[in-house]
Amino acid sequence: MAHKRIRKFNTKDTYPEQNLNNDLCQAVVARGAMVFLRGQCPQNLDDAKNLESHDPVEQTHKVMQNIKQLIEECGGQMEHLVKVVVYITDVRHREAVYRTMGEYIEDVYPVSTGLVVQALARPEWLVEIDATAVIPDT
Repeated sequence: MAHKRIRKFNTKDTYPEQNLNNDLCQAVVARGAMVFLRGQCPQNLDDAKNLESHDPVEQTHKVMQNIKQLIEECGGQMEHLVKVVVYITDVRHREAVYRTMGEYIEDVYPVSTGLVVQALARPEWLVEIDATAVIPDT
């Protein structure tokens, strides 16, 4: 693991009433090149075309694929992800969004903040994720 993760936990233990399985932690100690990603939405990176689906799972897959692609384009890997801020427009989508995000952050343990907001920049967007990575010095 590239960074020191403090107080690792899984959301299935902290939110037993919800069907979640996210590897998170309380703090990350990281040294290296910081990569700040723009909030990623369910649209293509190359042409900014929106995903046609209004399904929170499909939208979250697109968002996380964008995050993974951008981190890799910066010379990093998903294990360098240290923080995510998750914005959703409907609390009822929380489990679907977090379950899907969990597929991409298994064994990564970033810190995470989740917010339910009234709206995102486009009305068809259900989720936006702001991410920060730190690529270790070699």
